[in-house]
Amino acid sequence: MDIITVSYYALVCGALGLAGPRLGRPLIRLGIGGIVGILAATLLPTVRLGLGL
Repeated sequence: MDIITVSYYALVCGALGLAGPRLGRPLIRLGIGGIVGILAATLLPTVRLGLGL
């Protein structure tokens, strides 16, 4: 993985980690984490294009 990919996922996971305890029960947090992961993976190409990479 390149530095852009690692940084992007670190930001997404860090933000989710901060919000984690406020999101409710473990199963709900797992579902939200999965949705955020899918969205992050889907949006990464757009972010790369926006950064001109």
